Amino acid sequence: MLDADLWADRIWEMGLLGVKSVMMAGEGEPLLHKRINDMVRSTVKAGVDVAFTTNGVLLDKLTLEGVSWVKVSLNAGRKETYARVHRTKEKDWDAVWSAIRDAVKRKGDCTLGVQMVCLPENAGEEKELQALCDDAGVDYLVFKPYSQHKMSITRQYEGYKPIALPESKRTVIREEAIKTETHTYEKCNATPFFWAYIMATGDVYSCSAYLLDDRFRLGNINDLSFQQIWEGERRKANTEYVRQTLDIKECRVNCRMDKANKYLWGFEHQEHISFV
Repeated sequence: MLDADLWADRIWEMGLLGVKSVMMAGEGEPLLHKRINDMVRSTVKAGVDVAFTTNGVLLDKLTLEGVSWVKVSLNAGRKETYARVHRTKEKDWDAVWSAIRDAVKRKGDCTLGVQMVCLPENAGEEKELQALCDDAGVDYLVFKPYSQHKMSITRQYEGYKPIALPESKRTVIREEAIKTETHTYEKCNATPFFWAYIMATGDVYSCSAYLLDDRFRLGNINDLSFQQIWEGERRKANTEYVRQTLDIKECRVNCRMDKANKYLWGFEHQEHISFV
């Protein structure tokens, strides 16, 4: 688990290097870190925006002052479905909604949202989730498709597409992502430039789809400064690998850098580029 004091030093350095934002997601649940509020304060102090993706059970423990946004994963509209999909106890459903309602009262400038990954198990519960979000007063609800990881042993949702999702003024439907089935670009131009993933061990990876893959491991913040990692030989090697060798077919569709790659590929292949 990341040391909060080390994090304070590293995030200050990242801020000086131009890092603009950090999303706390973790390999599991970020709010399990006992000093998560200290990490939020050091991130904000460094001038870096901080946000969270969380299951929401411990949301009442999070200080929201200075947090840009929080998105709670709630892949169901009913208690029974929630317990089955999240593989947890039904009582956690009540704990999550209690924490969400409490967060709405104290969120200040923080934007508070909920997301549902659309699956066969929760199909037909979208309106129920909308009603719960409206009643709690959250700022938005996102419906998004399942994205198949190419190296996952699980294939039960591969190719599944939701249909007839209900709209509302607070609802965001990832329509483009739902329609996208293949890459519209031939290589990744975003990695390793636009973001990095720091694991709880301190290992830094250039892409979250390739965690534990040594080709994408850039270094460890317990051993090196972020600047040393970002300007190091492993990142240079990763840049060369992604540009020259990586087959885009290895990559998941609708990854976090998909929109950036669509823009960069279109820009790179724009006719008369020197006049743009």
